[in-house]
Amino acid sequence: MATQAATAPITRPRKRRRSAKARRDFFWGLVFTSPAIIGLLWFTAYPVFASLYYSFTNYTMVGHHTRWIGLTNYRDLMHDNTWWSSLWNTFYIVILSVPIGIVVAVALASLLNLNVRGQAIYRTIFFLPTMVPIVASAVIWWYVFDPQFGAFNSILKAVGITGPGWLNDPHWAKPALIILLTWGVGNLMMIMLAGLQDVPRELHEAAQVDGAGWLSRFRNITLPFLSPHLMFGLVTGLIFGFQFFTQVFVVTVGQGTPAGSTLVAGLYLFQNAFSFFKVGYASAIAWLLFIIIAVITAITFRLVGRRVYYGGE
Repeated sequence: MATQAATAPITRPRKRRRSAKARRDFFWGLVFTSPAIIGLLWFTAYPVFASLYYSFTNYTMVGHHTRWIGLTNYRDLMHDNTWWSSLWNTFYIVILSVPIGIVVAVALASLLNLNVRGQAIYRTIFFLPTMVPIVASAVIWWYVFDPQFGAFNSILKAVGITGPGWLNDPHWAKPALIILLTWGVGNLMMIMLAGLQDVPRELHEAAQVDGAGWLSRFRNITLPFLSPHLMFGLVTGLIFGFQFFTQVFVVTVGQGTPAGSTLVAGLYLFQNAFSFFKVGYASAIAWLLFIIIAVITAITFRLVGRRVYYGGE
């Protein structure tokens, strides 16, 4: 009996076939989500894979013969002085604008976290710049930076200081763009404000009873609880910074002037694709930028991610 039991075939449970109702629900689910799926495939997936293919070709929008040239576009980029200049301009703006934007967002969030009269009004005022369309805000700042009639130089002139040329001066054009980017930190400010409101008040009260000052409490209590939000702001700021394009395109009319001081990588990509019609070369720039962003993001998570404190861990 034991032998028969040991040699008896093991019967596997049959897979339950989906009911007609489940198949019908799946079909109609595909029908109703098909516009989003088709849009994702056509407007996102196809351009991504097409640009990868074009980066290995000499494809231009004015010719009809596309030839596979391998890594030639990438090798040419390594010897393209304009590309390296645009990459330096991009790094310059990112390295300065991201930390400044985070500091300003935290400072504004700390002020808006105070229990004062009209708190909701102040929050609305500081958040309003993010609701202005990017192109419209860039045009406004183009007038603000005007060396003769702009608001900045008018204020400086009133106190006896001769203002710089801002967007017309190669030495001041990038700082002007950094100021423009800092003006739109409203979204990050609201994220930091949410993080500040999650800091336990009892910890601040206990530290205050022990004689800790506001700076010590901010450094040892607030910052650790705020670190996940700071990490988010750092990563998204880096990714956005390397894709910086719209504002600089508007204020320089797509030229990256003066003297190429505002020619960032995104603008150089646009020029190659739609001014020089070198789509293959522009695709190589896009993928090289993607690699740079991926590497820098990975390094950021590696070096900074381990220092992030999540409450309860």
